[in-house]
Amino acid sequence: MSAPLRLGLLQYGVGRPASVAAFARALEARIEAGRAGADLLVLPEYACVELGTTLAGADGADEAGELAAMVAAAPDILAAMRAAAMRAGIWLLPGSLPMRREDGAVINRAPLISPDGRLAFQDKRAMTRFEAERWGVSRGADPCVFDTPWGRIGISICYDVEFPKHVRVQVEAGAWLVLAPSCTDTPHGFNRVAIGAAARAMENQCYVAITPTVGDAPWSAALDVNRGHAAVFGPVDRGFPEDGVLARGTPDIEQWVFCELDPARIGRVREDGQVRNHRDWPRMPFARPVPAVFT
Repeated sequence: MSAPLRLGLLQYGVGRPASVAAFARALEARIEAGRAGADLLVLPEYACVELGTTLAGADGADEAGELAAMVAAAPDILAAMRAAAMRAGIWLLPGSLPMRREDGAVINRAPLISPDGRLAFQDKRAMTRFEAERWGVSRGADPCVFDTPWGRIGISICYDVEFPKHVRVQVEAGAWLVLAPSCTDTPHGFNRVAIGAAARAMENQCYVAITPTVGDAPWSAALDVNRGHAAVFGPVDRGFPEDGVLARGTPDIEQWVFCELDPARIGRVREDGQVRNHRDWPRMPFARPVPAVFT
């Protein structure tokens, strides 16, 4: 097993940067504040969409206008994210951003960036109603895994973590940690993500980490309200907290939340836990349910 990973999760307070350059400066300042306590930093889904109103060129821009402006600026925003990771010499998941696919569809894509600037992407697979019905964001590619100095990890963006199979295929491919950056505008939405993440950690005997956008942005059509807190969940078994919660932040304020994660603990609990959820999942084949007969 690899050495422990120091993970930093940013509860990202949504602001109103005046330009991509201003966003880049603020991003670098946030990374500077977090990098002393972490090897890998994670920002929320759609954090960079705080740029939408500015890039659209008008106050009160509608959802479509913000999205179009964000997609047009995506290469520059991604370049700023990559430069920030390289300058800090750190692994960075800078949230996600809407990008145009080769076929013209807009997808929600999260880059994982290495300290030397190499990057790879995980697309969001399951679209929320807002994304599909109002924003016109399309379903992305299937889940993948990422090889890092700490072993394989997965990324399941926000709504994706609410679906067991998305995380399960990542775990079966060797992921011991799944990162789930999120953007939720109500406590209901946040709790769906948190409950899903906790369930994925329990049923796969792995770590799952979430972190959201926070704060109010009445000038933004897309990021107007943001609720939640960062958290890290692990197996609910011996060697872990009784509720499986390893770390959590204070709701609805910007802050870094740090947690050290040891992949060896995952190996031990899978082998010698009170239960073996990870092993027993594929050992439970069921026939297609039929209606029960009442007598």
